[in-house]
Amino acid sequence: MIRLTKGRYAARLAETDSDIRAAQDLRGLAFGKDGPDRDHFDPQCDHLLIEDGQGVLVCCFRFLPLANGREIERSYSAQFYSLDRLTSFDGPMVEMGRFCIHPDQGDPDILRVAWGAMTAYVDAQGVELLFGCASFAGTDARAYYDAFAMLKARHLAPNRWLPRVKAPNVFRFAQRLRRKPDAKQAMLRMPPLLRTYLMMGGWVSDHAVVDTQMNTLHVFTGVEIAAIPPARKRLLRAVAS
Repeated sequence: MIRLTKGRYAARLAETDSDIRAAQDLRGLAFGKDGPDRDHFDPQCDHLLIEDGQGVLVCCFRFLPLANGREIERSYSAQFYSLDRLTSFDGPMVEMGRFCIHPDQGDPDILRVAWGAMTAYVDAQGVELLFGCASFAGTDARAYYDAFAMLKARHLAPNRWLPRVKAPNVFRFAQRLRRKPDAKQAMLRMPPLLRTYLMMGGWVSDHAVVDTQMNTLHVFTGVEIAAIPPARKRLLRAVAS
């Protein structure tokens, strides 16, 4: 059981159907839907809730635990990416998805508590690979050329794990972009969640999926727990304790 309190915020796993409905309502609000956001993956997942001091839900996301890479076709990401190279990954994995923060909330401590709770979950489950889809708002790739150029230059997945194209509509940034990234603009346009993945040594697919249903561009993102820099691990575990 994950229970973590830091300052104004408390993180916990959902325990009831009403907890999960609250997460689905927040997701619907954050993703601009008319009503709750729910899918057939929800019953298979552990749902993490972050609430403020008044018990108001300000952030949520979900974990789909997998025993190893042979189960990766069960993941949400497998709908969009060909992940056959990751089937040889032997250790426990978890997919982190549907991450959202209430649109009226901008406190950076929320993201810190979220990563502290993620760290506690990963440690408790003995996870060796954390993965998911990291999303850019909107579907116009031109707004993110510097960010994508930075991903190409510094953060592509190793070839042995590299996801291949599966979705019908993708932006192949590793093939198309020839520009040198403006580092400042790249980091300004990089989604906060993805920025944190990258600081932990995370890697991404060589293409972005154009998801018109969610109005996002997303890249497959993986973090091998053993490869996280020691200083970053100490910082995350300090937040998780």
